Amino acid sequence: QVQLVESGGGLMQPGGSLSLSCAASGLTFSRYSMAWFRQVPGKEREFVAAVVAGSGGTTHYADSVKGRFTISRDNAKKTVYLQMNSLRPEDTAVYYCAGRYSVFWAHSEREYGAWGQGTRVTVSS
Repeated sequence: QVQLVESGGGLMQPGGSLSLSCAASGLTFSRYSMAWFRQVPGKEREFVAAVVAGSGGTTHYADSVKGRFTISRDNAKKTVYLQMNSLRPEDTAVYYCAGRYSVFWAHSEREYGAWGQGTRVTVSS
C-alpha cells in the first residue's frame, strides 16, 4: 500500500535551518505531485509547499515561507524534501508530507490522498 514516512523534525533556534525528508513507497512516485502541509493545535492544516509530478521541478509556496523554504524531489529515491532556512517561532508545527496522483498541484488538503504521519518541528530559543 501507499506509505509516506517523514523524518528530520526537531528543535531549532530562530534563524536556524532544518531539512525534512519524506520517503515514499507503494506508488509510482514520479506520477505524484507532492506537498508539505503543517498544523498547529487548534488550527486547520496549512499548505506550505508543493512540487508537481515528473522531473520538471515546478514548485509552489505559501507566502509565509516563500524565500525561506525550498521543496525538491528525487524520483530515483522516491523522496521529497523540504529545506527550511531562517526559521521563525511561527514555523513551529507538525509537518506532513502529502501526495496527489496528478500532474497538477493543489492548495487544499482535500485534494491529496496519501499522507504521512507527520514530524514535529519546534522553533524556540
